[in-house]
Parts: sequence; structure tokens; C-alpha cells
Amino acid sequence: MTKRLTEVAKKAGVSEATVSRVLNGRDGVSEATRTAVLTALDVLGYERPTKLRGERARLVGLVLPELQNPIFPALAEVVTGTLAQRGYTPALCARTIGGVSEMDYVEMLLDHQVSGVIFAGGSYALADARHDHYRRLTDRGLPVVLVNAGVDELGFPRVSTDDAVAVEQAYGHLRSLGHERIGMVLGPEGHVPSRRKLDAMVQAAGWGDAERECVERSSFSMEGARVAATKLVERGVTGIICASDVLALGTIRAARRLGRSVPADVSVVGFDDSAFMTCTDPPLTTVRQPIETMGQAAVDLLVTQIEGAGVLQDELLFEPELVVRGSTAPAPRR
Repeated sequence: MTKRLTEVAKKAGVSEATVSRVLNGRDGVSEATRTAVLTALDVLGYERPTKLRGERARLVGLVLPELQNPIFPALAEVVTGTLAQRGYTPALCARTIGGVSEMDYVEMLLDHQVSGVIFAGGSYALADARHDHYRRLTDRGLPVVLVNAGVDELGFPRVSTDDAVAVEQAYGHLRSLGHERIGMVLGPEGHVPSRRKLDAMVQAAGWGDAERECVERSSFSMEGARVAATKLVERGVTGIICASDVLALGTIRAARRLGRSVPADVSVVGFDDSAFMTCTDPPLTTVRQPIETMGQAAVDLLVTQIEGAGVLQDELLFEPELVVRGSTAPAPRR
């Protein structure tokens, strides 16, 4: 007990006596101090006293699929900073291979009486994944916001990049360079944002069944993309639109292993404009997601729900921006 008081006091920046007064429900403590102590208790993983468990902490979970892809740390920076400005303490939950699952994180966040959760890149974006843990949040009436497209039946507010506009920009750019044989490296079959990108490509390019051989699926890894892109290059594709920057880097690797030059033989367009894409060889042409604006909007939507104002269960679409660098060039002459 003494150790717990010491740790909580240090975390909250108050005395042990103040922590004791808060935990015992005594008067003489400001609301700000009381909130700081309870938040420190939550962050350190201690259970609240029974009489305090009914109150949610000013703690908000941010659940990410990974931190290796630079786009997710960039989003985390925006979301955690914006939450702090609004008076909330962010709890970052990043999944790892063989580590804690998204479902486990949800249970942990519920145990800590969080005020709400923001998800990015979770299983909500996979049509064939399990979604039971999201429904638990709905049953609890917990405010939730999803970043980027998810399955419709969950009914949570979403903050998304407009995938149709992204594909129109990428396709229009490659066509303007004279590319006629254009392909796509997308995420898994059930990945909703990838489905949207494919639908947009069908509309923009007028694809029929014959052109479906210009699409390959991959896990969101460079090695998976290398395997997928190798098939496209061997089929004579000269321009490739990828569903992420990581897939684009794997595509460049595939072209080079086949003895092709990027961009002289094969042009590659990524998606995200994550950190260091100006430093790749060649610098990557990509469609930039407006991460800062989206992250701030996600926090605004969540806080509005937490404060009881209510939120329309609609999807906010943000327009991306094509950033032209060195991985695209005029189509090779035959």
C-alpha cells in the first residue's frame, strides 16, 4: 500500500497525504488534483477503490496495429498531443507480432475505465475479421472513433482519407506520363480501404474482368509487396499504384530484382507520405494523407461524445494530395 501511494504521488506530482485523501474520498482536494491522482492510478495499472470505479478516468486509449510503419507514429504524435491539450491523458496501445492483441487491449482499457478509444488500422477495416470486442464498447456506451474506413455495421464515427480521390490523382498522374498498363498492389481481399481503392480504379480506368490481372494482394509488408509486384512487372505493367508507402518500397525492390529501373522502366506511386519518403532511392511519389487534420478531427469527435453532445455516426472524408517525386517518369518506349 505504501509503495502504491509513493508511486501514485510521484506520478501525479502531489504528496502521499493528498493521494490518501483522494482514495478515501475526503474533502479538501481540488477537482484538478483529484483528477490527476485518479489518472495516475489508472496509468500505473492500479485498481480504483470500489466507490470510485463508477467514474471514468480522463484517460483515452489510442490503439494502433504497429509502430514500424512511420505513418502510425505520426498519427500517434498528433492524437496524443491534441488529447493532452484537451485535458486527457493518452494511453498508447501498439500491437506486436505474438504480443497483446487488439481484443486484449480493449479489455485492459475497459478495466482502466477509459473515457473513450481511438482506433487506427485495426481489425474493423477487415471485413472477415472478428469484431466482437468493438461491440463490447458499443454495449458499454463508450465513445469510439475509427481512423480510416471500416465495416459499416459497427456504426462508429470515422475519419477517413478519400480513397476515391487518392486513386484518381495517382491514376491521372500515371496516365499523363503515358502509362497504359497500370496495376495495383493492395492489401488483403477483405481490407475495406483497399476495396475502395479498387472500386475507384474500376471507375477511373473503366476496368472490366480482363484488367483484374493487374491487381495483386499483399500483407502490409515489404516482402509481401515484393512477391505481389513481381507478378505485375512480369505481366508488363509499367505503372503501379500501391495502398501504402511500405508496399511501394517493396514494389521498387521487386522491380530492381527483376533488373528493371525505377522510374525508367516502372513507375511507382505510394500512399501515406510517411516519414523519410523523401530519403528513399528514388524519392517516392505518393498520395499524402492529411494526418494532422485527421488526427485532430478524431480527437474532436471523441471529446464531443465524451462530453455528451452526441455525434452523427457519419464518415468524415478528407482530401489527400499527390506529391510527385522521383519514382514516377514517362512510360518507357516500346
